[in-house]
Amino acid sequence: MPDQPDYDSPWKDILERFFCDFVGFFFPDVHAGIDWEKEYTFMDKEFQQLVRDSEMGRRLADKLVRVHTRDGKPLMVLTHIEVQGSYEHNFAERIYVYNYRIYDKFRSPVVSLAVLTDESMTWRPASFGYKRWGFRLEMEFPMTKLLDYNDVETLENDPNPFAIV
Repeated sequence: MPDQPDYDSPWKDILERFFCDFVGFFFPDVHAGIDWEKEYTFMDKEFQQLVRDSEMGRRLADKLVRVHTRDGKPLMVLTHIEVQGSYEHNFAERIYVYNYRIYDKFRSPVVSLAVLTDESMTWRPASFGYKRWGFRLEMEFPMTKLLDYNDVETLENDPNPFAIV
């Protein structure tokens, strides 16, 4: 089997180096809610322990980051980032499963974010849920699609490093 290109590692590296810029570029509402004066912590080992036995698959670019909110509450928010480069039937379900596992472990609110790097204009998963017999589960998550950033001139003039990613 031929070697597959490794797109996850460059994403992982740039996410770690420029996390604040990443959130600011792709998710400005989330960025506005984070207290950037306080330290944030990448929790890769903890995340890998949570998903290692999962049948959902290993994702090298997934990042779990503990941040502090701007609203003054002593609340820790765990931000789960997905970078997805191809269609995946159960993608939204996987986001839900990871979100719940993180919540179950840390008992802290979890915000899951998705960056879709695939080439389909129509595939845009941003929710997971089901209902039956009066029970309803719904989860929506912010999602951005790289294909939507197609104004090259604007991107070239944007000082955020993610404008050129």
